[in-house]
Amino acid sequence: MAWTFTMRIIQDKISEDPSILGLGELLLRNRERIQSSGGRVDFILENEKTNTLFEVEVQLGKTDESHIIRTIEYWDLEQRKNPSYEHRAVIVAEEITNRFFNVIYLMNRSIPIIAIQLNALKVDNKITLNFTKVLDNYETPEDEINRDSDEVGKSYWEKDDKKGFQKSLEILNIALRMMESVKSKTLKPTYNKNHIVQGSDKKNFSWYKP
Repeated sequence: MAWTFTMRIIQDKISEDPSILGLGELLLRNRERIQSSGGRVDFILENEKTNTLFEVEVQLGKTDESHIIRTIEYWDLEQRKNPSYEHRAVIVAEEITNRFFNVIYLMNRSIPIIAIQLNALKVDNKITLNFTKVLDNYETPEDEINRDSDEVGKSYWEKDDKKGFQKSLEILNIALRMMESVKSKTLKPTYNKNHIVQGSDKKNFSWYKP
């Protein structure tokens, strides 16, 4: 009979030793914490030295759009509840497909997302979990992004007929849709000459450089 591992096994292993995620020495603050949205965040981990909380979502199989939305939603809720901490959203999955890796990479420019790939092996009747960090390069949006507000409209970006650039715009549209799902409101994208921002009349929530 083929061996399979379950979400419970993974959660137990992380609970026993959060450091196996490769994010440093972490403390387990909560497991399956209920959120005001009705969901449960798999883990909230804390790095006491850096005053950082990690909102961690684990998924078996391939990552998908709902997994990313859920992870960002929990990160957003927790940072509003605990504003005195730095917060990092963490996506863990067995496979992070190219399509969604590109989406996560694009969103990582404005949202502190860490992507971790999970591999599980059974050796001598013991389970070994290997976590590999595949994305963690968040940088605070630069001041020049806030200064440069030369609005040019969506057509300015769409007229570029380079195949690779059009693919970037497709990925951008997925990211924009995801952010609307997280915020549960209509967020207007503003197309500037060197970047795109998404937000409401009063506040920008994300910045993109396709």
